Amino acid sequence: MRDPIAALRGRGAPMTRHRWARHAVHVLRGQAQVDFLPSAVTGAFFSLALCAAGWAYGLYGLLGTAAGTATAHLLGVDRDRIAAGLEGFNACLVAVGSAVFLGPGHLSTALVAAGGGAVVTVVTAAVGRVLGTWRLPTLTLPFCLVASALTTGAPGFARLWHQGAGPAALPRPGGPPSGLSFTDVWHALFANVAQVFFMPQWYVGALFLAGIFAASRTAGAMACLGSVTGTGTAWALGAPAAQLASGAAGYNAVLVAMALCGVFLRTGRWSAAYAVTGAAAATVLTPAVAALTAPSGGHAFTWPFVLTTLVFLAAAPAFPRLRTAGAPTAAAEATAAERASS
Repeated sequence: MRDPIAALRGRGAPMTRHRWARHAVHVLRGQAQVDFLPSAVTGAFFSLALCAAGWAYGLYGLLGTAAGTATAHLLGVDRDRIAAGLEGFNACLVAVGSAVFLGPGHLSTALVAAGGGAVVTVVTAAVGRVLGTWRLPTLTLPFCLVASALTTGAPGFARLWHQGAGPAALPRPGGPPSGLSFTDVWHALFANVAQVFFMPQWYVGALFLAGIFAASRTAGAMACLGSVTGTGTAWALGAPAAQLASGAAGYNAVLVAMALCGVFLRTGRWSAAYAVTGAAAATVLTPAVAALTAPSGGHAFTWPFVLTTLVFLAAAPAFPRLRTAGAPTAAAEATAAERASS
């Protein structure tokens, strides 16, 4: 679906002739690209959703995305990547993650969010060169690397860490499955979408989902399918009801389902089945990653999504029934990979 704001720019609307307005559009697209959508309208929905969780989170999302996009401009990154928002989404996640895990009400957190947004742009270029050898996208791997380093190192700096005791969360065996109410179920289906941005509120997830549907019905449908798969898999394996209702168990499944059906692989029944399989695998992988990262607080971030999606995309050429998609995001990532490896 063509971005309505891009259409206005194509008709020469006076507002979009100004550099600041173009940058604002790129920033909004950067937020939308967290869910693979190069749409400023979707980005506006996402900003609204973050503000619904807390106005500070909305500001941090814009701050990080703007920092990453501006850094890409200064370093001369390909303009098509910047215009599509591909240089902003990792920075957005770094900034919002900083606010969530370090506390939004500190100047040090704001500085880390802006600095992290700039650093992750460099990390994105490095990861792109490495993965470009195999024609694989960077996904949110740059964010995962920066966020993992940040949460591991922050407790060692008194001016960054304001949470008192260290974050160690040693893994413990799960208890017996708790009862899952109907309210828990529908909360989980929306919260899975919100937890991509670390937000556990179901109404925030509803706003995110509305933004996804505003850009693409296929993307919205796959987000819903991924959420159902994540919740169903976690419930079948006995995950606690509180974890399901907060979306912590199923958010990686949402991203995997969207990536494997409609973004990097063409939409169809085979890719949909492939996406559901990947979504279930990412759900199982989530507590494993949390256990591995327990010394730094057990933050899985989007590592399960990244690892699962890269494996499934690397395997896809071996399966003739799966065909690579021609979606703008996938095409931009592939082009960037080719340039990086040449």
